[in-house]
Amino acid sequence: MNLKTTYMGVELKNPIIVGASNLIKDAEMAKKLEAAGAAALVYKSLFEEQIHLEAAELEEDLHEYDERNAEMTSLFPNIQHSGPKAHLAKLKSIKEAVSIPVFASLNCTYDVSWVEYAKYIEQTGVDGIELNFYNTISDSDKSSEEIENEKLSILKKVKAALSIPVSVKLSPYYSNVLNFIKKIDAEKIDGLVLFNRLFQPDIDIDKEELKMPYNLSSANDNRLALRYIGLLSGEVNSSLAANNGIHSADDLITMLLAGADVAQVVSTVYKNGLVQIGTMLDDLQIWMKSKGYESLEDFKGKLSKGKLKEPFAYKRAQYVDYLMKTKELVKQFPL
Repeated sequence: MNLKTTYMGVELKNPIIVGASNLIKDAEMAKKLEAAGAAALVYKSLFEEQIHLEAAELEEDLHEYDERNAEMTSLFPNIQHSGPKAHLAKLKSIKEAVSIPVFASLNCTYDVSWVEYAKYIEQTGVDGIELNFYNTISDSDKSSEEIENEKLSILKKVKAALSIPVSVKLSPYYSNVLNFIKKIDAEKIDGLVLFNRLFQPDIDIDKEELKMPYNLSSANDNRLALRYIGLLSGEVNSSLAANNGIHSADDLITMLLAGADVAQVVSTVYKNGLVQIGTMLDDLQIWMKSKGYESLEDFKGKLSKGKLKEPFAYKRAQYVDYLMKTKELVKQFPL
């Protein structure tokens, strides 16, 4: 079977990309993921906020004993935080270690940093960069239009500064995410990743404090990405990457039928090991053979909104209609 696809203008041997995470710790792990069948890798995000936090913590540690001796200003006068250098060095080593495409991921706090860090990343030789528009809005006075315009401004500046492909990884938390995606696509980006998995806090009721639990996805988490990829397939020029809740070949096939070019996987590899990538690819080929498909192009987007006769397939009306079928629900879920 021909499993080749194209993402961000880059040809891939199959549609499985290992998404940004701590899975890719170093060059050795990158080689293992390549051997397992991954078509491309996204190295974990370079978070400017984390760099600032680490730098502040280092500065505090270095000056902890400054007041112990009146004749000494600092025990470590020449030590400074390396900033993004360590991240960039690791990214470059991973790119050089594998033959499959490697994409970077970036999230910054300030406009100028987006461009500055993106330029640094481009110098590592990566095949493209994923702008991780990861943030949670806590200011109620900020309008949705202001938030979107800030993101569009960043995107324009980064695109103008780079020669490598650029994708945008979004969360679904916009007033009208389809409208915002249309504006992003108008900037001639190379890819869209739907959707970002935001870390959500929890509360430990015994200790009465906030905690940050592991945030692995479940298979049902892919429904939102499925809906929007089905709506966007054929409507945007950029490549479409499904993200969040892609755990098996069934999930992968579902996304391809809706119109995705690729799928990013993370949680299923954590849960099932590296072998899961090969299992998904084997099961994909078995399904394709049973259907008489020889390549992904034979069925990709077959069930997208633009190719369906049913006008309500991706709308809420279908869900309401399903809820009205009480007898079927009772049979399936007896009380």
